[in-house]
Amino acid sequence: MDLGIRGKKALVCGASKGLGRACAEALAMEGVHVTIVARTAADLEKTAQEIRAMAAATGATVQAVACDITTPEGRAQALAACPDPDILVNNAGGPPPGDFRDWERKDWIAALDANMLTPIELIKATVDGMIARKFGRIVNITSGAVKAPIANLGLSNGARAGLTGFVAGLSRQVAANNVTINNLLPGPFETDRLRSNLANVAKTGGKTVEEVAAARRNANPARRFGTVEEFGATCAFMCSAQAGYMIGQNILLDGGAFPGTL
Repeated sequence: MDLGIRGKKALVCGASKGLGRACAEALAMEGVHVTIVARTAADLEKTAQEIRAMAAATGATVQAVACDITTPEGRAQALAACPDPDILVNNAGGPPPGDFRDWERKDWIAALDANMLTPIELIKATVDGMIARKFGRIVNITSGAVKAPIANLGLSNGARAGLTGFVAGLSRQVAANNVTINNLLPGPFETDRLRSNLANVAKTGGKTVEEVAAARRNANPARRFGTVEEFGATCAFMCSAQAGYMIGQNILLDGGAFPGTL
């Protein structure tokens, strides 16, 4: 399927590795000119070079901007490099796990800055241009915890739920202009973050990482973890011309782990 976005411009956050990188790759393979953002310059440039090679035949360009997107200065750098994106993929690492009794105000503010306020600021900076051009696709990478909160991820549960509520309202306000805003909710995917979480669980429980990973896979109806390629392909479709009727939705990719009907 031709997704109808060749030649469009995309700003993809948290894109040096993992799910963000997968989204950038999938978009570049569709001929989208991609600006990728992450904090570590060396990792980001390596990723940019690899995506350029993969997507060379499509005519897509890839530029890398090393900055902290959760700061005003970082957002200014990213937007200076890609001031009028047609596609925005918001993505930031989740806050650490823990017990809410141990968190102070600064912990909550950091979580809100990264996982709620930064996406809102980037939407604010780009959505009017999308409205004027009568095309825009905004995808916020959040978490399956939005649908089924995870007990020790209270900071993430709260911040991402706040963003979800905001998007539910705004997405309906801009939909008539062919601008869509949706959320993409990952469950367990084969990423560095998952491997780190499994290692922490193994250490705490006195088990091997292999034992913990096997138990986690077997508990999932799909009996496996998701691949980043699957995630990127879903994101690319949500950014496509054909996805213009998808408004304010929370698209859950978790292998069937969430047991609810709705």
